[in-house]
Amino acid sequence: MKKALVAGAGGFIGNHLVKRLKDEGYWVRGVDIKFPEYSKTLADEFLIMDLREKKNCLEALTLSGKEKFDEVYQLAADMGGAGYIFTGENDFDIMHNSSQINLNFASLHNFYNKLFYSSSACIYPQQLQESVDNPGLKESDAYPANPDSEYGWEKIFSERLYMSMSRKTGIPVRIARFHNVYGPEGTYKGGREKAPAAISRKVAEAELDGKKYIEIWGDGQQTRSFLYIDEALEGVRRLMDSNFSGPVNIGSDEMVSINDLARMVMDIAGLELEIKNIPGPLGVRGRNSDNSLIKEKLGWAPNYPLRKGMEKTYKWVRQQVFSERMGLYQK
Repeated sequence: MKKALVAGAGGFIGNHLVKRLKDEGYWVRGVDIKFPEYSKTLADEFLIMDLREKKNCLEALTLSGKEKFDEVYQLAADMGGAGYIFTGENDFDIMHNSSQINLNFASLHNFYNKLFYSSSACIYPQQLQESVDNPGLKESDAYPANPDSEYGWEKIFSERLYMSMSRKTGIPVRIARFHNVYGPEGTYKGGREKAPAAISRKVAEAELDGKKYIEIWGDGQQTRSFLYIDEALEGVRRLMDSNFSGPVNIGSDEMVSINDLARMVMDIAGLELEIKNIPGPLGVRGRNSDNSLIKEKLGWAPNYPLRKGMEKTYKWVRQQVFSERMGLYQK
């Protein structure tokens, strides 16, 4: 039986990844600073610890005897949506916390046979994302580097960290640049949520409160592509089982404006609401995934329709909002 460590197993993608690995017959140890928020972990073991401390990483990576983990999935990071990444208030924490975790895992390479690292589309240069009609970002576009956030700078540093570790040690690494992963059990409130969950929450709250509008940051013309969680996991597993190191985009190439995403959610909810565009942190003007490389290397690319993913996501977020409100009423 293969053994895997999932770092960041208390997070959205990490928790889903644990489930996927268990379905595939792995023995899984999860580790994070917190448990999953919306469902119980399926990990065989789950360690609560701060991975910024090297001794904790060492403990997380240690198995009985001289056994090594077959695979490590490094998803632990200090991250969030635009409201967390682009205010500037969290820049030092983002860079310090995430880079410290990655330095720890890279230096403890003797404890595993292969490592997956979750990078981000936020590494791409700002000047290539100034139009809402983004043609799609290719992996080769990453350099000369000029990310629009410290989050992106840390990710590109850690990509290079793991690649250099692999060159020195011969230990295989696999690097994926995720493009806005979403789905049920993702953060939907509190300031770290991403657009699909945030919009779903706002529409559900409008239904509950009888409001006739929702607020969207900026003019709402900014564009993104969004990747449904099941396809993110499929891409990760295909990459890990391949002979390709990456970095490679794992993202949808179905681009949508934020206003149109809001209209989609309203239509799913059966509501007609006004969109009020207000000032707020935005990030780049347009971002989309070019999937040429993943098709070439893995013979596969994400193709799950955004509408279907948002139907599932809205249903789940609405249940959370309504359950939470009913809980307050009952108190």
